[in-house]
Amino acid sequence: MKTRAKVSTFLAAILFALTATMTTAPVFAQEASASAATTEAAAAAPASAEATAPAAAAPDASVPAGEAPEVVDQYSLAHLIKHGTLVDQATLAIMLIMSMFSWYILITKIIDLAKLSNQAKEARKFWKAANVAAGLSVLKEGSPYRFIADSGLSASEHHEGALLEQIDLNSWVTMSIQRSVDKVQSRLGEGLTFLATVGSTAPFIGLFGTVMGIYHALVAIGSTGNSSIDKVAGPVGSALIMTAIGLGVAVPAVLGYNYLLRRNKSAMEDINAFGADLHSVVLSGAMNKANSNK
Repeated sequence: MKTRAKVSTFLAAILFALTATMTTAPVFAQEASASAATTEAAAAAPASAEATAPAAAAPDASVPAGEAPEVVDQYSLAHLIKHGTLVDQATLAIMLIMSMFSWYILITKIIDLAKLSNQAKEARKFWKAANVAAGLSVLKEGSPYRFIADSGLSASEHHEGALLEQIDLNSWVTMSIQRSVDKVQSRLGEGLTFLATVGSTAPFIGLFGTVMGIYHALVAIGSTGNSSIDKVAGPVGSALIMTAIGLGVAVPAVLGYNYLLRRNKSAMEDINAFGADLHSVVLSGAMNKANSNK
């Protein structure tokens, strides 16, 4: 019995050993194959690095030697002028013309108002003269005060004719001086309408250029199918420059219009006062002359 038990134990040990060997052999085989693959990859890595290094170091054949590739700034005004559509270029040309005329009107009007201010100071000497004719020599040629004084004096001295004699002298002198004042006011207001037009329309013209630029950008994106941010930001940012230019044209025009309007109002107050005083002086002189002739 003991011998059979030992034989059975021995056979069971052999069977267990065979089973364990059959189970663990594939695992060891997989580990061995993985280890071999890792070794081969490590050996091949230096070779592949050596093969790719010359390719990375090789210069770009499309760029000539000694020249750097051109970098195009899609957000600049120069890019918009050079690569923009006909609508973009026409819109920029219109806003450029509007800006040039606005600044020309603004600068010339400021110079004219400065001269008018000096002429108003010289007009104070007019009242120190013995009469209107003597006072005209104090006023410079081209001065609006000289123009108004000439009109008033001429109206008082030339009140003849069948039709004009039907108008009394007071009304005739009043109308002549008032017409002269109105002409001076009209001359001072020249160019203000253009500034007001530029100030009200330039932002919309710039917005029109922006809309057309974004439209063309969307059409290009739709045709290529590439809507990445680097492809969208350039055209859209370039189009938005139009809005900035429109505001840059409109803001000086509006500010200049308001400034000139206030200065013209101040200047016309002095001119109206001069015309009213001149009317009284001319009319009294004409009346005295008429009474002396009688």
